Amino acid sequence: MKISIKLLLLFAAVISAQSAQFKIKVDAGGAARQNAIVSASVPENFPQGGSLRSPDGSPIPFQKTPDGQIVFVLPKLGKGEAKSFEVQATTAPSKIEATERDGRIEVKAAGKPIFTYQGKESEFRRPDIKPIYKRGGYIHPLYSPGGKLITDDFPPNHTHHHGIWFPWTKTVFEGRSPDFWNMGEGKGKVEFVNFGAKWSGPVQAGFVAQHRFIDLTSGEPKPVLNETWVVSAYNIPGADYYVFDLVSTQRCATASALELPKYYYGGLGFRGNWAWNGTNKCFFLTSNGETNRVKGNETRGNWCHIGGLVDGQFTGVAILCHPDNFRAPQPMRLHPGEPFFCFAPSQLGDWSIEPGKPYVSRYRFVVKDGKPEKAQIDALWQEYAEPLKIEVQSF
Repeated sequence: MKISIKLLLLFAAVISAQSAQFKIKVDAGGAARQNAIVSASVPENFPQGGSLRSPDGSPIPFQKTPDGQIVFVLPKLGKGEAKSFEVQATTAPSKIEATERDGRIEVKAAGKPIFTYQGKESEFRRPDIKPIYKRGGYIHPLYSPGGKLITDDFPPNHTHHHGIWFPWTKTVFEGRSPDFWNMGEGKGKVEFVNFGAKWSGPVQAGFVAQHRFIDLTSGEPKPVLNETWVVSAYNIPGADYYVFDLVSTQRCATASALELPKYYYGGLGFRGNWAWNGTNKCFFLTSNGETNRVKGNETRGNWCHIGGLVDGQFTGVAILCHPDNFRAPQPMRLHPGEPFFCFAPSQLGDWSIEPGKPYVSRYRFVVKDGKPEKAQIDALWQEYAEPLKIEVQSF
């Protein structure tokens, strides 16, 4: 009986993959770490899931994500400390889940809802809303660990606001001026296209969604940008907050650039609970320590917390801006009377999204009940901005 060389090579590769063993070495660098979210690229034959074990600690669950990364949460590591872990392949139940249902994706941790991503156009909350405001491709509702509603949708004073969403306002495209923010003017819109991968696990749940920016000023709808969202939520044992990441990648849909003139808002937007309407009902805290929303407006910050009372208890969310983002620390829009916040790079002057040059934006959301603690959010931003150094070793 003859066995082909290709078959022998395949058999050898399978045996090698089964017998390979790995170690993970982590280095804290110049800062102490707590509940650090860690990710690293790994070989194809790295286990899909399991635990990291060291002689002096409890096992730490990890999982492999669809993009070939492993992710885990490191409970604690001192400044300048390094630690090695043996990798053990095991199976573990999902602690955080992303479930698609009826054109939406619900993300839950231990059975409790964190948020819903609205893929298809959402239903109107009131009968007086005009059909032109139909929209999908955003996150709402968002909940705190205590079950408090954080976001709003179709608010009466700004019907085009939607939880967490990402349109541009003042633009120029092929000599025209589509507006993807103010949908009521009928000059532009952002539509949901489809879902990509979605995943659940002991450490992370997430999904990929595609959007399209459409110019409505040319006589017939014309694509301007194709956008991809990658949203990842984390299971952090023992933490009193939720964490999830949003990475937006926007690419020109044609050979024409999208010009973005100087303007005071447009970009990643957040709309808070209707109960926070009014100058004395919504509270801001920026990374600069500013609590005055008027003084904080049009300043640049690493992060901004927005919150208020819901059912008599304070709750809110900190939105962290990654230092690799365009014009970081990005300028911020803090609304003077409404629970609205926006990272707005266009405040610093004209710029554009060019063909062949994707515009990538990264943000992290930390949702917590109670008044914000600046030192804690600073530490969480530092961890996001300067992740642990990882070395993957095989033997």
